[in-house]
Amino acid sequence: MKRTLLALACLGALSLDAFATDNEKAKPDNTATNERDRSGETKTSGDQSNSSADLKVTQAIRRALLKDRELSTTAKNIKIITANGQVTLRGPVKTAQEKARVDQIAKSAAGGAQIDDQLEVKGSN
Repeated sequence: MKRTLLALACLGALSLDAFATDNEKAKPDNTATNERDRSGETKTSGDQSNSSADLKVTQAIRRALLKDRELSTTAKNIKIITANGQVTLRGPVKTAQEKARVDQIAKSAAGGAQIDDQLEVKGSN
């Protein structure tokens, strides 16, 4: 009986230790990203124009990205902001090759709109 209680107490202590370790994991630090976006010079989704021409360009790029089977889900979910014929691409992609592919697809689908590529290569983590 005493051994059973001792074993249960040890298991309980181990599980609490594992729980404490999980809570101590480092939280992602996006301070630099927040400071960059706060400057007002960086386009955000709030800058998206509601003109039909700009919306059509955004939709065409998004559809083209979604059709490409070589792109990762991360790349397919980048931000596409179109305002006054200027397209801004923002967000993470996994490789430099993927960044180039997204840029190529956007230029092709944008129908001559100017592309501002602000994509960031973040790797596969």
